[in-house]
Amino acid sequence: MGSSKIKLASIDVGLKRIGVSLCLDGNIVLPQDAIIRKNRNQASSDIRLFLEEWNIEKLVVGLPKDGSSSDEMQRRIEHFVSLLKLNIEVCYQDEQGSSYEAKEMTKGAFRHKRDGKIDSIAAKIILERYLEK
Repeated sequence: MGSSKIKLASIDVGLKRIGVSLCLDGNIVLPQDAIIRKNRNQASSDIRLFLEEWNIEKLVVGLPKDGSSSDEMQRRIEHFVSLLKLNIEVCYQDEQGSSYEAKEMTKGAFRHKRDGKIDSIAAKIILERYLEK
């Protein structure tokens, strides 16, 4: 893929935590510490800072493509992304099953606490799927 050298980040937007992952070389995707969401202003501010700190050039956002609540979640996620007021490219990637996949991948690796590790691994899966396209 020609965009291999641009710095990418992905987010997996949840109601309590936002998983975050980055790819700086077009190959290796690294999960970062999740952002704990106290309110949307704090969360959008934290994400904006994160993106600026890493000089991210494109943001990949996980979107649920099917499921009963996917329309509502899509609306919420798109609204949240609009709060970021970014001047970089934003694209959406199907996140179907990424959280489940993240849980399966990490079974036994660590206790599943609510610290956002799973969310950031889900963000990693979303970004890897995007890079495979």
